[in-house]
This record gives sequence, structure tokens and C-alpha cells, in this order.
Amino acid sequence: MKQLIVLIFLSTIFSTISGFSQSYEQKIPEEYGFKLKIGETVPDFSIILPDGTSTPIKEFRGRVVMLQFTASWCGVCRKEMPHIEKDIWLKWKENPNFTLYGIDLKENAETTLKFQSDMKITYPLALDLDGSIFDLFTVPNSGVTRNIIIDKEGKIAYMTRLFKDEEFKEMVKVIGVLLE
Repeated sequence: MKQLIVLIFLSTIFSTISGFSQSYEQKIPEEYGFKLKIGETVPDFSIILPDGTSTPIKEFRGRVVMLQFTASWCGVCRKEMPHIEKDIWLKWKENPNFTLYGIDLKENAETTLKFQSDMKITYPLALDLDGSIFDLFTVPNSGVTRNIIIDKEGKIAYMTRLFKDEEFKEMVKVIGVLLE
């Protein structure tokens, strides 16, 4: 009986570790247009909210962070946002080890707040007025609709481009594993 319990325990640990390592083995297609790779440390920048509040990304070390790059004019972003709200934000918003920011690309505070209201999302949207944050992660002339998952050590754990159901589901699993 003890051997069975130990076997189940080890199997659970292996499955958790295996799921975690899979997130680091993610192969990002070149056409996604990311500059950074899985396992690299997230570059320095600050999250700037429409009210002017600014927080350096480094202050979120010790948490799993999701960055969603979006824009009000982006149809795919609008399709994805209700899923982020329902399947990620509402699930983990009370978890002190999780942080989520949508980052609105090249739009002012007024547009960003209207976009948030129109989309009926409750997760915070931050500003990237000149696109400089987006440029840290992507090659020139890359399209928006991207998610970047950052682990508790500040390293990139998972990245998506556009809204693909299977990739989105995998991202949700990766967040869950990183939060365990």
C-alpha cells in the first residue's frame, strides 16, 4: 500500500514537472515575429496605467505574469479578450501569485478606457503610447494579438500569436502549472 502511495505521489510530481518543462520547450514559429525566446529574461520596462500609475515589470518577480498585447482596432484581439476574461482573469485574479495586464498598443488613455469598457473586461489595460514595449518583444512591423507568460523568476515561459483555440488552452494549462 505504501509503495502505491509513493508511486502515485511520484507520478503526480513527474507529471507537474513534465508539464512545466514542456512550456520551456515550446517552439515558436519564426513567422510569429518574436525577438525573444522561451527561457529568456523579460526586458526592463514599466506598466503604465491610464491614470498615470507606473510599475516596473521587475516588481512582479515572484508572480506569474501574463501580458496581452492588444489594440481597439484589432478584430482578433476583440475575439480573444472575452476568453482571457473568463478563462484566465476570473479564474486567477484573486491569486496573489498571478498578475495580468493587457497592453494597448499606440492608443491614448481615453481610447484605452473606452476599449476596456466596450469589451466589458475587468482586467487592467495598460498603455504603450509609442509601441516601445511591444518593440521589446517583436521584430519590426509585427502584428498585435500576442500573449506572453512570464514565470516567477522573470523568464518567458510561453508566447502566443493570434487567437488559436488549442494554443490558448495550452497557455491556460501553462499558467496553471506555473502557479502550482
